[in-house]
Amino acid sequence: MAAALLRRLRTLRRARPRPRLTGLGTGVLTTLVTVLAGGLDALLFDGPGVFFGVVFVLVSVTAAVYVRPYDLVAAPVSAPIAFAVGIALTADSGDGSFVGHLLGLFTGLALMTGWLYTGTVAAAVIVAVRALRLPSRRRRSRRCSAAPRERSPR
Repeated sequence: MAAALLRRLRTLRRARPRPRLTGLGTGVLTTLVTVLAGGLDALLFDGPGVFFGVVFVLVSVTAAVYVRPYDLVAAPVSAPIAFAVGIALTADSGDGSFVGHLLGLFTGLALMTGWLYTGTVAAAVIVAVRALRLPSRRRRSRRCSAAPRERSPR
C-alpha cells in the first residue's frame, strides 16, 4: 500500500500541465472569460469589482501556464487587452450617454489597476520562468552535416 502511494506521488510530481493553447487561443480565452466575469459581476454587484479582478488574475495565470512554448509572449500581451475589453463592456455608464460610458470606462480602469498589474505581472513572471526552462536549441542549416562541429584549420 505504501509503495503504491509513493509511486502515485512520484507520478503526480512529474506530471506537468502540457501547453496546448495557441497565441490566438490564449487571447480568446482570456478575453472571453474576463468579459463573462465582468458581466456577471456587473449583473450581481452593479459594476465590475473584486470578483472580476480575481477571475482576471486566475485566467491570466491559467493562460500563461497553458500557452504553447512558441507563443509564450501572447499570455502577458493578451491580459491587459482582455482587461480593457472587459471593463469597456461592463463599465458603469451613469446616465447612459456615450460620455457617461467613457467616464465609467476610465474610472474603472483607474480604480482597478491593481488587478490589472497583478494579472499581467503574474503572467509575465510565469512566462519568463517557462522561457528560461526551455532548452536552447540552435538551428543548424540543412547544409551542415550531423557530425559535431570542430575548429577550422588555420
